[in-house]
Amino acid sequence: MSSTDLRQSVIRDAKQVVVKIGTQLITGGTAKKALPAVDLDFIADVARQIAELADAGVQVTLVSSGAIGAGCVEMGLDKRPTDVAEQQAVAAIGQRALMTYWHDALAKHGLGVGQVLLTRADFDDRLRFLNIRNCVTKLHEMKCIPVLNENDTVAVEEIRFGDNDLLAALMCSALRAQVLLLLTSVDGLLDGSGKVIDRVDNVLDQLQHVRQDKSTWGSGGMQTKLEAARVVTESGELAVIASGKQPDIIRRVLSGEANLGTVFAPAVRSLDSRRRWIGLTARPAGAITLDPGAAEAISQKSKSLLAAGVRDLTGRFERGDVVMLRDPHGKEIARGLTNYSADELRLIQGKRSNQIAGILGKAAYKAVVQREHLVLLGA
Repeated sequence: MSSTDLRQSVIRDAKQVVVKIGTQLITGGTAKKALPAVDLDFIADVARQIAELADAGVQVTLVSSGAIGAGCVEMGLDKRPTDVAEQQAVAAIGQRALMTYWHDALAKHGLGVGQVLLTRADFDDRLRFLNIRNCVTKLHEMKCIPVLNENDTVAVEEIRFGDNDLLAALMCSALRAQVLLLLTSVDGLLDGSGKVIDRVDNVLDQLQHVRQDKSTWGSGGMQTKLEAARVVTESGELAVIASGKQPDIIRRVLSGEANLGTVFAPAVRSLDSRRRWIGLTARPAGAITLDPGAAEAISQKSKSLLAAGVRDLTGRFERGDVVMLRDPHGKEIARGLTNYSADELRLIQGKRSNQIAGILGKAAYKAVVQREHLVLLGA
């Protein structure tokens, strides 16, 4: 399917989309601007576009950065805090302000808002993951726009998303939304000559060449957007990176307008909700390195992982945790739910299935990871 076909069919026909807006757009600043200022005109214009889409039957889930930036505005700070406690305090101040801005802008169009603050750990737990999805779905049914943000007031390094791009991608996958639209301060993904790339089929190829830069007030850059696009496209959905500074950008992208931003084509497969959670949402609790035969059996022959094929393992995982599976060269090829804890697997690695019960002294599973609980990556 061509780029034009993707825009004119998948994007234009989308009935559920996730839109992520970065701090630079919310504060109206640039990387060279010292003191931010909340751009209320921009927020009002986004609210108008969301209302128009709602009238057309399109559900928009909004992921809005900007809590720390808005907090800096209220406190008169001329730079983003570096101290963790100060960041959390400024985020607490700014999040209240940010939600007021969105509430007031959307209320003018008869729409309510619902605040959803999340950490990375909320997506690692299957039950909490389902509760998030159910909450956002119910907000749409109640004619309220879900406004999501990372919970910066409690997030520390081990439970951070790192940037709202990943939060938006995980939410898009959870909702099975057809389109993830990442709005930024540039026109899209640029090639070596500075020209916007219209379509990307393999995100991993682009990740190898992108610069790892970040904005002054935000926490992400193009790399995090590409990683978000990878999550969405491997789930079987479509992603777009475009400039939020373009007039009517949300409406124009979703109308299928050509040559607007960069489109990331979806993978051929479309994973169900459970397999999305296993393969692309939950963070692995550990890693298992396979011997050549096991790696081939899993990646080429759709087989389960047996203990005999386990060469090494790392991490402290328990039965039922998500683990990554690596080939002998260390490349991650799959993720799955383990039937054994790390301690048990160390005892049985390299053993035949009929030896396991005797070693563990209890009834045993034939497979370490069963095929139906395993998701190949990049397939």
